[in-house]
Amino acid sequence: MTGITKDMSGSYDCITSNDISPPDVRTVQVTVNYPPVISRAQSTGTAVGQKGVMWCEASAVPLADFQWYKGERRLLNGFNGVKIENKGKQSMLTFFNVSEEDYGNYTCVAMNTLGITNASIILYGPGAIHDMNNAALSPTSSFLLLTLVLTLSVLSKF
Repeated sequence: MTGITKDMSGSYDCITSNDISPPDVRTVQVTVNYPPVISRAQSTGTAVGQKGVMWCEASAVPLADFQWYKGERRLLNGFNGVKIENKGKQSMLTFFNVSEEDYGNYTCVAMNTLGITNASIILYGPGAIHDMNNAALSPTSSFLLLTLVLTLSVLSKF
């Protein structure tokens, strides 16, 4: 097999035959290993004091191991009121009692022996507005951004 892709994983039958005996069939299972690819990541909006859940999903063979970060700080299961659950292709980060300090950008990292990838996921509060990159903007920063855009628009006319 040449030009192997992950879609070529599966069962293959090898059949031998001749004019003397009945055909012999052997089945072989082909596994194609590949680095993680994050296929889905979910940002979430949650009010202070409520439960918030973020998750990401990665396809990989062998299965990916997951880690979560806020900034440079790695999050550990059970610390600071968070729970990390890794089940097969999916990892969930749960906050049982969201606080203002919990809001922000998180990174889901998926890795196996063949590679590593990550996705940025946002925990935002009610009233946050999202830009086209799905980044959460507070109402104050949204107002400032709108003011800046309008100012630049007016200045560009001179």
